[in-house]
Amino acid sequence: MSKDPVHPLALFATDSLLSQEDRTIQATVRRFVTERIRPHLGEWYESGQLPARELAKELGTLGVLGMHLEGYGCAGTSATAYGLACLELEAGDSGIRSLVSVQGSLAMFAIHHWGSEEQKQEWLPRMATGEAIGCFGLTEPDFGSNPGGMITRAERDGGDWVLTGNKLWITNGSVADVAVVWAQTDDRIRGFVVPTDTPGFSAPAIKKKMSLRASVTSELVLDGVRLPASAMLPGAAGLSGPLSCLNEARFGIVFGAVGAARDCLETAISYAGQREIFDRPLAAYQATQLKLADMTLELGKAMLLAIQLGRLKDEHRLAPEQVSLGKLNNVREALAIARECRTILGAAGITLEYPLMRHANNLESVLTYEGTSEVHQLIIGQAVTGEAAFR
Repeated sequence: MSKDPVHPLALFATDSLLSQEDRTIQATVRRFVTERIRPHLGEWYESGQLPARELAKELGTLGVLGMHLEGYGCAGTSATAYGLACLELEAGDSGIRSLVSVQGSLAMFAIHHWGSEEQKQEWLPRMATGEAIGCFGLTEPDFGSNPGGMITRAERDGGDWVLTGNKLWITNGSVADVAVVWAQTDDRIRGFVVPTDTPGFSAPAIKKKMSLRASVTSELVLDGVRLPASAMLPGAAGLSGPLSCLNEARFGIVFGAVGAARDCLETAISYAGQREIFDRPLAAYQATQLKLADMTLELGKAMLLAIQLGRLKDEHRLAPEQVSLGKLNNVREALAIARECRTILGAAGITLEYPLMRHANNLESVLTYEGTSEVHQLIIGQAVTGEAAFR
């Protein structure tokens, strides 16, 4: 006996846990993704080209750039609303969510949280509208999981700073107007606000990617970049500065991964209901339903975890190890869901007509950026044992 299907998340009644304002913001972003982003994703992914500057201005008009920050033209929404926006953006493509989270949770957050009033006034209003694009230079060719070993240096020369070094795997780098760059100094690691038209700065794009193709990824080359003393972020000294920014971005990923998983599962359910095998819909077979049931369970648990972490963040009670719980679980399960959904579509699942392989490929990057799974396991391990095991 057939019944009307229920959406997987409806089984968990997750909407009932959200405020009306948060649901309205989520619906607005979902509509933007449906109307503006989805029609072009296959083309952008296949070509490896993204109209980042055009999109940044549209995303600024939408109000999602730095949306959870207060003042300076930012919307000042709840953290949960920001998470839900990331969910809908990544339901489109991880690359689009990356553009927004690097802009808001890394570059803008660094200036907002650690910058001088002059730096905030100069950059944040333009970044909130998408007129100016930012990037975040922390990772280096030989220093990712251990950023404290970075070799990029900032040296004093009179009243100026001179930066020399390389950063790698930098989202938005080639299109950025400003880069927040972290460097070793004689006084610990410091952050610098670097206009990208400064002599000695260049950002060659990284090509031939198999993942995050609808995203701008670059190297940053700092060849004697001379900056005034006022370019340094005055509030940040040591690794706590960049790590606080990473926690902001990781929080967005907790929700974003749920969006990618939801899009995959919705696609698989729809396909299974229409595809007939031996005169019956694929959805009517036990083997298919077992897969769909297991994925529904993991999707719902991931969403519940994301909402709980959003509540904690809105109450200013979210600890870094809790962010690691969400990032580790939700990305890992989203990748497993993307792969399993691909099997339901068979050969059709490898084409860009459907989003499954695109999501799976993207999630391979999301799995290791903003902290690899192993790093987050060790953060959780340290929390529950009290022992650090990073070395």
